[in-house]
Amino acid sequence: MLNLDTHVLVSILNGELSPHEDDLILKNELAISDVVLWELAKLIQLGRLEMDLDSLEFRRSLREVLILPITLDIARASTRLDFSSDPADEIIAATSIVEKIPLLTRDRRILKSRIVPLAR
Repeated sequence: MLNLDTHVLVSILNGELSPHEDDLILKNELAISDVVLWELAKLIQLGRLEMDLDSLEFRRSLREVLILPITLDIARASTRLDFSSDPADEIIAATSIVEKIPLLTRDRRILKSRIVPLAR
């Protein structure tokens, strides 16, 4: 299983994965933190992303992804990371730590972490 950050999920939906990312996606079940859904909505609201969250295509794609809730353990872990970022990215990274699911991300700050399990 892989935990996807928001930008990787958007890349999947837009068909913009690297060959390596595509290979990882095809070989694994997928999960996202529920904060990813909020982040998508905010990116749309801010005009930084064009996507219809109500579309049948988007809703069908969500059926293929396990949506992980923010738990107290994840909230705590987000305050103990070895990097600083925006709160959504910290929650996404903490989700990978607590759930022991490698994170597929392009975020340079997270990629430098020694405690977040990363997809390679």
